[in-house]
Amino acid sequence: MVVIQRAIKDSTPSGGRKKEHRGKKLYEMGNHPTLPRVEPRRLESMRTKGGGIKVHQVATDVCNLYDPKAKKFTKAAIKIVTGNPANRHYVRRNILTKGTVIETDKGKAKVTNRPGQEGQVNAILI
Repeated sequence: MVVIQRAIKDSTPSGGRKKEHRGKKLYEMGNHPTLPRVEPRRLESMRTKGGGIKVHQVATDVCNLYDPKAKKFTKAAIKIVTGNPANRHYVRRNILTKGTVIETDKGKAKVTNRPGQEGQVNAILI
């Protein structure tokens, strides 16, 4: 479902009701946030303005894990979300956002990108 991102003032300074002077425009179009979960990988592609395609990640169970000691990237399986500074309820629902602390098969890691926007999960070992 499309969300229109524009501010509409409800009333005049004296309290009178304002009428819309025009309809919705394409450049005001937005979307609800994608909240990727820890489940088997699932992607959704979406058309953007100008005909481009953006890939949203709906669910994933793997991440690109960076080990700062070895200075190498490896793939790791995500087990569970252990902390999330964006919203404490996201921990219960296993939702991945930037800054989320996850438990992987190689240890605890922190998500460094925005998985719902980029279509993958990048994390750094803590």
